[in-house]
Amino acid sequence: MTPELSIVVPLYNEEDSLGPLYTAIVSAVEPLGVAFEIVLVDDGSRDRTVARGSELARRDPRVCLVKFRRNYGQTPAMAAGIAEARGEVIVTMDGDLQNDPADIGRLLERIEAGYDIVVGWRFERQDKLISRKIPSRIANRLIAAVTGVAIRDNGCSLKAYRAGLIKKIPLYSEMHRFIPAMASIAGPRIAEIKVRHHARRYGTSKYGLSRIYKVLLDLMVIKTVASFTARPMLWFGLLSVPMLLAAALAFAWTAVQFLSQGTLSLPIAGSGVIFLSSAIILLGSGALGELVYKLGDIREHEFSGLTQQIAVRTLLQQSQP
Repeated sequence: MTPELSIVVPLYNEEDSLGPLYTAIVSAVEPLGVAFEIVLVDDGSRDRTVARGSELARRDPRVCLVKFRRNYGQTPAMAAGIAEARGEVIVTMDGDLQNDPADIGRLLERIEAGYDIVVGWRFERQDKLISRKIPSRIANRLIAAVTGVAIRDNGCSLKAYRAGLIKKIPLYSEMHRFIPAMASIAGPRIAEIKVRHHARRYGTSKYGLSRIYKVLLDLMVIKTVASFTARPMLWFGLLSVPMLLAAALAFAWTAVQFLSQGTLSLPIAGSGVIFLSSAIILLGSGALGELVYKLGDIREHEFSGLTQQIAVRTLLQQSQP
């Protein structure tokens, strides 16, 4: 039977958490009366996570195990699970028992209400204040200000998506926390609900302050993609304006000095050449960006078509007796 719901769980050295997590998911989802599957993605674990996941897959045909040969990170693991998922709705969650599977039913209720993405908000987060809570709050406010997508908790992995939307969104680097911002190109309906959050019971956290710089770099990429996807020439053109102004000032100063004193200032003239060359490179990059957009695989009108198809399917389902 093709599942209606796919639950994607990235795992990295979670041998002790896997058994209780499987039991909690089954106990929470079975009463909902939907056909489901559990997609476990091992991100190069060095403990017995794979062995225990394989045992679950042999015992329960609803469990699928995807194994990486080495550790790639949470976002590639999540992307692999999403690609393997077969359900019309995909729920992602962490494998450390901090997300509560009992909240899955509430996520599905919002999806059935017509939303395309439902984001969990760890209202009472059970993490360390200095290393986890404070950086997360600052990052969430910064992400909301830059992207314009007001999500209180972008870092919460407990989210629900319509498969037709999430499977078309490219994920790489640390992009899993920016999925709502990336999806904003398609204009989806996004809801946020309070979810439970538990203290880690087994093992240690794999994330800390070291990932902050990656998040900042990814945020710059997201802003560029979300704002200038269809207009790369405009973005690079704006970046080249200061360079052109600096080059014009340097050349003007050099010309005035030569006409009035008959001498040349090589440092200033050289700076003008450098600024002009930089502007030309930026404009050339913009032209290449236009070609990539016109001929590449990711285009804004294709993203907008995703929510149109979802809306049509929703209307058809509502019209059925």
